[in-house]
Amino acid sequence: MSYRNGDIVVVDFWANGFGMRVRIALEEKGIKYDYKEEDLKIPQRSKLVLEMNPVRKSVPILIHEGKPICDSAVILEYIDEMSKEEGFIRLLPEDAHERALARFWVHFIDNKLFSTQTKFLKSKGEAKEEVKKELISDLKLLEDFLGNKSYFGGNEFGFLDVAFIPFSSMFRGYESHGNFELEIECPKLSAWVKRCMARESVSKVLPDTSEMYELHKKWYGIE
Repeated sequence: MSYRNGDIVVVDFWANGFGMRVRIALEEKGIKYDYKEEDLKIPQRSKLVLEMNPVRKSVPILIHEGKPICDSAVILEYIDEMSKEEGFIRLLPEDAHERALARFWVHFIDNKLFSTQTKFLKSKGEAKEEVKKELISDLKLLEDFLGNKSYFGGNEFGFLDVAFIPFSSMFRGYESHGNFELEIECPKLSAWVKRCMARESVSKVLPDTSEMYELHKKWYGIE
């Protein structure tokens, strides 16, 4: 099955890590899509976002043949399901236990790591040092799960890789804000980032890390 321009629309903001997941998944599968930028730097959401996601009024939103799908993890699974036809790679593992593990760690990223990142960027003084330890601990847990594998699912780039790699666009910000080196703290995770960045689907979507940190400095009032 082929997808024509206009069949799939992604509504997102360029610096939204959750939305980067959606674009990476589509690029990885070679599925064509149209992109509509939503400016999150202004408080008013567009009419399109309010119509397509009236509950959360947020992005990313995937619009497939006029029907919206919201929440990045849900969208990733939807993309995987809608492209089951022969010729499209699968993101989620075939094994039920491995699928459960991938979903568990994506939930950890969304509900633990992202929260820790926010606290870390907002914190100052002694509090910053404590949250830095928590952030590094979260990253080490993910590194332990990665182990010596090339990707989180083994030899193939998959669901958890797609979900986590957008966070690497803030790794330079972590280092600058916390005065530490991830390559020292999490060498296997750092090597994984380099492998992912060698993929066109990832390098095409992820923004410049310095631009990401500068934007977050403004958002969180970092001096």
